[in-house]
Amino acid sequence: MDIEIIDYESCSAAGLNLNALRESLKQDKSGLVKNNLPHSDIDTWIGKVKEIDEVSDLKQWQSRNNALAALGLEQGELKKTLSKLVKQYGSSRVGIVMGSSTSSIDRTETAYTDLDDNGALKPQYRQSLVHNPHAPSLFVAHYTGIDGPALTINTACSSSAKVFATGARWLEYGIVDAVLVGGVDTLCLSVLHGFNSLQLLSKNPCKPFDQNRDGINLGEASGFAILQRTGEADSHTGIRLAGYGESSDAYHMSHPHPDGLGARLSMTQALTRAKLSPDAIEYINLHGTSSRANDMIEGQLIADLFPRSTICSSTKAWMGHTLGAAGITEAIITMDALRTQFIPGSKNLETLDETLDFTIQAASQSKSCQHVMTNSFGFGGNNCTLLFSKVN
Repeated sequence: MDIEIIDYESCSAAGLNLNALRESLKQDKSGLVKNNLPHSDIDTWIGKVKEIDEVSDLKQWQSRNNALAALGLEQGELKKTLSKLVKQYGSSRVGIVMGSSTSSIDRTETAYTDLDDNGALKPQYRQSLVHNPHAPSLFVAHYTGIDGPALTINTACSSSAKVFATGARWLEYGIVDAVLVGGVDTLCLSVLHGFNSLQLLSKNPCKPFDQNRDGINLGEASGFAILQRTGEADSHTGIRLAGYGESSDAYHMSHPHPDGLGARLSMTQALTRAKLSPDAIEYINLHGTSSRANDMIEGQLIADLFPRSTICSSTKAWMGHTLGAAGITEAIITMDALRTQFIPGSKNLETLDETLDFTIQAASQSKSCQHVMTNSFGFGGNNCTLLFSKVN
Protein backbone atom coordinates (compact mmCIF):
# COMPACT_ATOMS: atom_id res chain seq x y z
CA MET A 1 0.00 0.00 0.00
CA ASP A 2 1.42 3.40 -1.01
CA ILE A 3 -0.87 5.94 0.60
CA GLU A 4 0.60 8.98 2.32
CA ILE A 5 -1.02 11.29 4.88
CA ILE A 6 -0.09 14.80 3.73
CA ASP A 7 -1.98 16.88 6.32
CA TYR A 8 -4.23 16.39 9.34
CA GLU A 9 -5.97 18.38 12.06
CA SER A 10 -8.01 17.66 15.19
CA CYS A 11 -10.62 19.69 17.08
CA SER A 12 -12.01 18.44 20.40
CA ALA A 13 -12.49 19.36 24.05
CA ALA A 14 -8.80 18.52 24.50
CA GLY A 15 -7.76 21.20 22.04
CA LEU A 16 -9.15 23.49 19.36
CA ASN A 17 -6.45 22.30 16.96
CA LEU A 18 -3.56 19.87 16.69
CA ASN A 19 -1.07 22.10 18.50
CA ALA A 20 -3.49 22.60 21.41
CA LEU A 21 -4.16 18.85 21.54
CA ARG A 22 -0.43 18.14 21.71
CA GLU A 23 -0.10 20.53 24.66
CA SER A 24 -3.07 19.00 26.50
CA LEU A 25 -1.59 15.53 26.12
CA LYS A 26 1.85 16.63 27.27
CA GLN A 27 0.47 18.60 30.23
CA ASP A 28 -1.94 15.80 31.19
CA LYS A 29 -4.78 18.32 30.94
CA SER A 30 -8.21 16.84 30.28
CA GLY A 31 -11.00 18.70 28.52
CA LEU A 32 -13.75 16.83 30.39
CA VAL A 33 -16.21 18.89 32.46
CA LYS A 34 -19.32 18.11 34.51
CA ASN A 35 -22.32 17.71 32.24
CA ASN A 36 -23.70 21.14 31.35
CA LEU A 37 -25.63 20.22 28.21
CA PRO A 38 -28.88 22.27 28.15
CA HIS A 39 -32.00 20.34 29.23
CA SER A 40 -29.96 17.45 30.64
CA ASP A 41 -29.52 16.72 34.33
CA ILE A 42 -27.56 13.45 33.94
CA ASP A 43 -24.75 13.19 36.48
CA THR A 44 -21.77 12.55 34.22
CA TRP A 45 -18.77 14.23 32.59
CA ILE A 46 -18.64 15.37 28.95
CA GLY A 47 -16.07 16.64 26.48
CA LYS A 48 -17.70 19.79 25.09
CA VAL A 49 -16.12 22.13 22.52
CA LYS A 50 -17.16 25.58 23.71
CA GLU A 51 -16.01 27.35 20.52
CA ILE A 52 -18.81 25.71 18.50
CA ASP A 53 -21.27 28.31 19.80
CA GLU A 54 -19.33 31.02 17.97
CA VAL A 55 -20.11 29.44 14.56
CA SER A 56 -23.62 30.71 13.88
CA ASP A 57 -23.44 32.00 10.30
CA LEU A 58 -23.97 28.80 8.32
CA LYS A 59 -27.46 29.87 7.18
CA GLN A 60 -29.32 26.96 5.58
CA TRP A 61 -26.54 24.61 6.73
CA GLN A 62 -26.76 25.57 10.40
CA SER A 63 -26.45 22.76 12.94
CA ARG A 64 -24.11 22.05 15.83
CA ASN A 65 -22.55 19.19 13.89
CA ASN A 66 -21.89 21.30 10.80
CA ALA A 67 -20.55 24.11 12.99
CA LEU A 68 -17.98 21.73 14.48
CA ALA A 69 -17.03 20.48 11.02
CA ALA A 70 -16.50 24.08 9.89
CA LEU A 71 -14.50 24.85 13.01
CA GLY A 72 -12.26 21.86 12.36
CA LEU A 73 -11.69 22.79 8.71
CA GLU A 74 -10.48 26.25 9.73
CA GLN A 75 -7.61 24.84 11.79
CA GLY A 76 -4.01 24.53 10.64
CA GLU A 77 -3.22 24.40 6.92
CA LEU A 78 -6.14 22.21 5.82
CA LYS A 79 -7.84 24.74 3.57
CA LYS A 80 -4.56 25.79 2.00
CA THR A 81 -3.60 22.17 1.33
CA LEU A 82 -7.00 21.46 -0.21
CA SER A 83 -6.78 24.57 -2.37
CA LYS A 84 -3.48 23.37 -3.82
CA LEU A 85 -4.94 19.95 -4.58
CA VAL A 86 -8.00 21.41 -6.28
CA LYS A 87 -5.76 23.63 -8.38
CA GLN A 88 -3.54 20.67 -9.25
CA TYR A 89 -6.18 18.05 -10.03
CA GLY A 90 -9.50 19.86 -10.35
CA SER A 91 -12.24 19.75 -7.72
CA SER A 92 -13.88 16.67 -9.26
CA ARG A 93 -10.72 14.59 -8.67
CA VAL A 94 -10.69 15.22 -4.92
CA GLY A 95 -12.96 12.96 -2.87
CA ILE A 96 -14.61 13.30 0.53
CA VAL A 97 -15.22 10.45 2.97
CA MET A 98 -16.76 11.46 6.31
CA GLY A 99 -17.69 9.39 9.34
CA SER A 100 -20.43 10.26 11.83
CA SER A 101 -22.88 8.47 14.08
CA THR A 102 -25.38 11.30 14.60
CA SER A 103 -24.93 13.56 11.54
CA SER A 104 -27.02 16.64 12.46
CA ILE A 105 -29.59 15.05 14.76
CA ASP A 106 -28.89 17.93 17.16
CA ARG A 107 -30.64 20.26 14.71
CA THR A 108 -33.57 17.86 14.33
CA GLU A 109 -33.98 17.77 18.12
CA THR A 110 -34.11 21.57 18.21
CA ALA A 111 -36.57 21.71 15.33
CA TYR A 112 -39.06 19.39 17.03
CA THR A 113 -38.91 21.33 20.31
CA ASP A 114 -39.59 24.61 18.48
CA LEU A 115 -42.54 23.82 16.21
CA ASP A 116 -44.91 26.57 15.08
CA ASP A 117 -48.46 26.97 16.41
CA ASN A 118 -49.72 24.40 13.89
CA GLY A 119 -47.18 21.78 14.93
CA ALA A 120 -45.13 22.22 11.76
CA LEU A 121 -41.44 22.93 11.24
CA LYS A 122 -40.57 26.60 11.25
CA PRO A 123 -38.92 27.89 8.03
CA GLN A 124 -35.40 28.01 9.52
CA TYR A 125 -35.57 24.29 10.26
CA ARG A 126 -36.72 23.15 6.81
CA GLN A 127 -33.25 21.91 5.94
CA SER A 128 -33.45 18.72 3.89
CA LEU A 129 -29.66 18.61 3.49
CA VAL A 130 -29.14 18.93 7.26
CA HIS A 131 -31.79 16.54 8.57
CA ASN A 132 -30.00 13.88 6.59
CA PRO A 133 -27.64 10.98 7.45
CA HIS A 134 -25.36 12.18 4.64
CA ALA A 135 -25.23 15.73 6.07
CA PRO A 136 -21.53 15.69 7.09
CA SER A 137 -20.23 15.04 3.58
CA LEU A 138 -22.81 17.28 1.94
CA PHE A 139 -21.76 20.13 4.21
CA VAL A 140 -18.01 19.55 3.84
CA ALA A 141 -18.40 19.50 0.05
CA HIS A 142 -20.32 22.79 0.23
CA TYR A 143 -17.82 24.37 2.62
CA THR A 144 -14.69 23.38 0.70
CA GLY A 145 -16.02 23.58 -2.87
CA ILE A 146 -14.93 20.00 -3.54
CA ASP A 147 -17.28 18.26 -5.97
CA GLY A 148 -15.64 14.86 -6.36
CA PRO A 149 -17.17 11.63 -4.96
CA ALA A 150 -18.56 12.07 -1.45
CA LEU A 151 -19.55 9.36 1.01
CA THR A 152 -20.69 9.36 4.64
CA ILE A 153 -19.97 6.25 6.71
CA ASN A 154 -22.03 5.42 9.78
CA THR A 155 -20.75 2.31 11.53
CA ALA A 156 -21.11 3.74 15.03
CA CYS A 157 -17.79 4.31 16.82
CA SER A 158 -15.64 2.95 13.97
CA SER A 159 -17.14 5.36 11.40
CA SER A 160 -14.24 7.78 11.05
CA ALA A 161 -11.61 5.05 11.20
CA LYS A 162 -13.18 3.31 8.21
CA VAL A 163 -12.88 6.52 6.18
CA PHE A 164 -9.15 5.81 5.81
CA ALA A 165 -9.83 2.37 4.34
CA THR A 166 -12.37 3.72 1.87
CA GLY A 167 -10.14 6.65 0.95
CA ALA A 168 -7.22 4.31 0.34
CA ARG A 169 -9.30 2.11 -1.95
CA TRP A 170 -10.48 5.14 -3.95
CA LEU A 171 -6.86 6.15 -4.50
CA GLU A 172 -5.71 2.62 -5.35
CA TYR A 173 -8.46 2.21 -7.94
CA GLY A 174 -7.82 5.65 -9.47
CA ILE A 175 -11.27 7.00 -8.63
CA VAL A 176 -9.67 10.19 -7.27
CA ASP A 177 -6.20 11.71 -6.94
CA ALA A 178 -6.61 12.95 -3.35
CA VAL A 179 -9.10 12.32 -0.56
CA LEU A 180 -10.22 14.43 2.37
CA VAL A 181 -11.22 11.97 5.08
CA GLY A 182 -12.74 13.02 8.36
CA GLY A 183 -15.26 12.58 11.10
CA VAL A 184 -17.54 14.78 13.15
CA ASP A 185 -19.98 14.11 15.98
CA THR A 186 -21.52 16.48 18.50
CA LEU A 187 -23.20 16.07 21.84
CA CYS A 188 -26.98 15.97 21.78
CA LEU A 189 -29.75 14.72 24.05
CA SER A 190 -30.46 11.63 21.93
CA VAL A 191 -26.90 10.41 22.36
CA LEU A 192 -26.39 11.38 25.99
CA HIS A 193 -29.70 10.00 27.22
CA GLY A 194 -29.45 6.99 24.93
CA PHE A 195 -26.14 5.92 26.46
CA ASN A 196 -27.56 6.67 29.91
CA SER A 197 -30.45 4.28 29.21
CA LEU A 198 -27.86 1.59 28.45
CA GLN A 199 -26.33 2.29 31.89
CA LEU A 200 -22.98 3.01 30.27
CA LEU A 201 -22.26 6.53 31.54
CA SER A 202 -19.95 7.16 34.48
CA LYS A 203 -20.55 9.78 37.17
CA ASN A 204 -16.78 10.23 37.29
CA PRO A 205 -14.02 11.03 34.80
CA CYS A 206 -13.51 7.79 32.88
CA LYS A 207 -10.73 5.33 33.80
CA PRO A 208 -10.01 3.08 30.81
CA PHE A 209 -8.75 -0.39 31.76
CA ASP A 210 -8.75 0.44 35.46
CA GLN A 211 -9.96 -2.18 37.92
CA ASN A 212 -12.51 0.34 39.26
CA ARG A 213 -13.78 1.75 35.96
CA ASP A 214 -17.53 2.23 35.96
CA GLY A 215 -18.47 3.60 32.55
CA ILE A 216 -17.75 6.06 29.79
CA ASN A 217 -17.81 9.83 29.25
CA LEU A 218 -19.13 11.20 25.95
CA GLY A 219 -17.53 14.00 23.97
CA GLU A 220 -17.63 15.77 20.63
CA ALA A 221 -14.93 16.28 18.02
CA SER A 222 -14.08 16.82 14.40
CA GLY A 223 -10.95 15.68 12.64
CA PHE A 224 -9.61 15.59 9.10
CA ALA A 225 -6.74 14.05 7.16
CA ILE A 226 -5.74 14.36 3.52
CA LEU A 227 -4.54 11.27 1.64
CA GLN A 228 -2.57 10.98 -1.59
CA ARG A 229 -0.71 8.27 -3.40
CA THR A 230 2.92 8.22 -2.26
CA GLY A 231 5.17 9.95 -4.77
CA GLU A 232 2.49 12.38 -5.95
CA ALA A 233 2.44 14.65 -2.90
CA ASP A 234 4.03 18.12 -2.79
CA SER A 235 3.84 18.31 1.01
CA HIS A 236 4.83 15.54 3.37
CA THR A 237 4.23 14.55 6.98
CA GLY A 238 6.45 11.51 6.65
CA ILE A 239 3.50 9.23 7.51
CA ARG A 240 1.86 6.55 5.41
CA LEU A 241 -1.19 4.39 5.90
CA ALA A 242 0.55 1.04 6.02
CA GLY A 243 -2.46 -1.19 6.65
CA TYR A 244 -6.07 -1.39 7.67
CA GLY A 245 -8.47 -4.10 8.76
CA GLU A 246 -12.26 -4.09 8.83
CA SER A 247 -14.74 -6.58 10.21
CA SER A 248 -18.34 -6.88 11.32
CA ASP A 249 -19.13 -9.75 13.67
CA ALA A 250 -22.78 -8.65 14.19
CA TYR A 251 -22.85 -10.47 17.53
CA HIS A 252 -25.07 -7.96 19.34
CA MET A 253 -26.42 -4.44 18.83
CA SER A 254 -24.29 -2.95 21.62
CA HIS A 255 -22.19 -5.67 23.29
CA PRO A 256 -18.88 -6.76 21.71
CA HIS A 257 -18.38 -10.41 20.81
CA PRO A 258 -17.34 -12.13 24.07
CA ASP A 259 -14.28 -13.65 22.39
CA GLY A 260 -13.54 -10.52 20.37
CA LEU A 261 -13.62 -12.41 17.07
CA GLY A 262 -14.32 -9.35 14.92
CA ALA A 263 -11.80 -7.19 16.77
CA ARG A 264 -9.15 -9.87 16.39
CA LEU A 265 -9.88 -10.11 12.67
CA SER A 266 -9.54 -6.35 12.11
CA MET A 267 -6.15 -6.30 13.85
CA THR A 268 -4.78 -9.34 12.04
CA GLN A 269 -6.04 -8.01 8.70
CA ALA A 270 -4.21 -4.71 9.26
CA LEU A 271 -0.98 -6.55 10.10
CA THR A 272 -1.32 -8.81 7.07
CA ARG A 273 -2.01 -5.91 4.73
CA ALA A 274 1.01 -4.05 6.09
CA LYS A 275 3.15 -7.22 5.92
CA LEU A 276 4.20 -6.71 9.54
CA SER A 277 4.39 -9.07 12.50
CA PRO A 278 2.87 -8.10 15.87
CA ASP A 279 6.29 -7.48 17.40
CA ALA A 280 6.91 -4.69 14.86
CA ILE A 281 4.14 -2.55 16.39
CA GLU A 282 5.62 -0.21 18.98
CA TYR A 283 2.46 1.64 20.09
CA ILE A 284 -1.27 0.90 20.01
CA ASN A 285 -3.93 3.51 20.74
CA LEU A 286 -6.69 1.30 22.11
CA HIS A 287 -10.41 1.78 21.67
CA GLY A 288 -10.51 1.70 25.48
CA THR A 289 -13.90 3.25 26.25
CA SER A 290 -13.79 2.52 30.01
CA SER A 291 -16.79 0.20 29.85
CA ARG A 292 -16.40 -3.09 31.71
CA ALA A 293 -16.95 -5.38 28.72
CA ASN A 294 -15.14 -3.47 25.96
CA ASP A 295 -11.94 -2.92 27.92
CA MET A 296 -11.76 -6.48 29.18
CA ILE A 297 -12.23 -8.06 25.74
CA GLU A 298 -9.85 -5.66 23.98
CA GLY A 299 -7.23 -6.02 26.71
CA GLN A 300 -7.32 -9.80 26.52
CA LEU A 301 -6.91 -9.68 22.74
CA ILE A 302 -3.92 -7.35 23.00
CA ALA A 303 -2.26 -9.62 25.54
CA ASP A 304 -2.86 -12.60 23.27
CA LEU A 305 -1.73 -11.02 19.98
CA PHE A 306 1.09 -8.65 20.92
CA PRO A 307 4.30 -8.92 22.95
CA ARG A 308 4.84 -6.93 26.12
CA SER A 309 7.23 -4.68 24.20
CA THR A 310 4.21 -3.07 22.53
CA ILE A 311 3.18 0.03 24.49
CA CYS A 312 -0.57 0.66 24.72
CA SER A 313 -2.81 3.45 25.95
CA SER A 314 -6.34 4.81 25.77
CA THR A 315 -6.72 8.57 25.31
CA LYS A 316 -10.46 8.94 25.86
CA ALA A 317 -9.99 10.53 29.30
CA TRP A 318 -8.76 13.68 27.54
CA MET A 319 -11.83 14.41 25.38
CA GLY A 320 -14.35 11.65 26.09
CA HIS A 321 -15.66 9.07 23.69
CA THR A 322 -16.46 11.12 20.60
CA LEU A 323 -18.38 8.29 18.91
CA GLY A 324 -18.38 8.78 15.13
CA ALA A 325 -15.39 11.12 15.46
CA ALA A 326 -13.40 8.83 17.77
CA GLY A 327 -11.73 6.95 14.92
CA ILE A 328 -10.18 10.00 13.28
CA THR A 329 -9.38 11.69 16.60
CA GLU A 330 -7.42 8.69 17.83
CA ALA A 331 -5.89 8.02 14.41
CA ILE A 332 -4.47 11.55 14.51
CA ILE A 333 -3.09 11.05 18.02
CA THR A 334 -1.57 7.77 16.90
CA MET A 335 0.02 8.96 13.66
CA ASP A 336 1.24 12.13 15.35
CA ALA A 337 3.32 9.98 17.70
CA LEU A 338 5.47 9.14 14.67
CA ARG A 339 6.29 12.84 14.23
CA THR A 340 6.50 14.05 17.84
CA GLN A 341 8.06 10.91 19.38
CA PHE A 342 5.51 11.39 22.19
CA ILE A 343 3.31 8.50 23.34
CA PRO A 344 0.41 9.59 25.54
CA GLY A 345 -0.37 7.53 28.60
CA SER A 346 -3.72 6.27 29.90
CA LYS A 347 -5.00 9.15 31.97
CA ASN A 348 -6.74 8.20 35.26
CA LEU A 349 -5.38 4.65 35.21
CA GLU A 350 -4.48 3.70 38.77
CA THR A 351 -4.80 -0.09 39.01
CA LEU A 352 -4.93 -2.24 35.89
CA ASP A 353 -7.91 -4.60 35.68
CA GLU A 354 -6.77 -7.76 37.49
CA THR A 355 -7.95 -9.93 34.57
CA LEU A 356 -5.57 -8.19 32.15
CA ASP A 357 -1.83 -8.45 31.57
CA PHE A 358 -0.34 -6.21 28.89
CA THR A 359 1.89 -3.13 28.76
CA ILE A 360 -0.17 -0.08 29.62
CA GLN A 361 0.59 2.74 32.01
CA ALA A 362 -0.84 6.09 33.07
CA ALA A 363 2.30 8.10 32.36
CA SER A 364 3.18 9.42 28.91
CA GLN A 365 6.62 8.75 27.50
CA SER A 366 9.00 9.71 24.72
CA LYS A 367 9.82 7.08 22.13
CA SER A 368 10.77 7.06 18.47
CA CYS A 369 8.45 4.66 16.65
CA GLN A 370 8.38 3.22 13.15
CA HIS A 371 4.98 1.46 13.24
CA VAL A 372 1.88 2.37 15.28
CA MET A 373 -1.69 1.12 15.37
CA THR A 374 -5.13 2.28 16.51
CA ASN A 375 -8.34 0.35 17.18
CA SER A 376 -11.94 1.51 16.75
CA PHE A 377 -14.74 -0.86 17.71
CA GLY A 378 -18.37 0.13 17.18
CA PHE A 379 -21.85 -1.05 18.13
CA GLY A 380 -23.07 -3.96 16.06
CA GLY A 381 -19.55 -5.38 15.90
CA ASN A 382 -18.33 -2.81 13.37
CA ASN A 383 -14.56 -2.89 13.83
CA CYS A 384 -11.65 -1.11 12.20
CA THR A 385 -7.90 -1.14 12.85
CA LEU A 386 -5.49 1.31 11.23
CA LEU A 387 -1.72 0.92 11.01
CA PHE A 388 0.56 3.89 10.29
CA SER A 389 4.27 3.83 9.50
CA LYS A 390 7.03 6.33 8.87
CA VAL A 391 7.76 6.85 5.20
CA ASN A 392 11.09 5.17 4.46
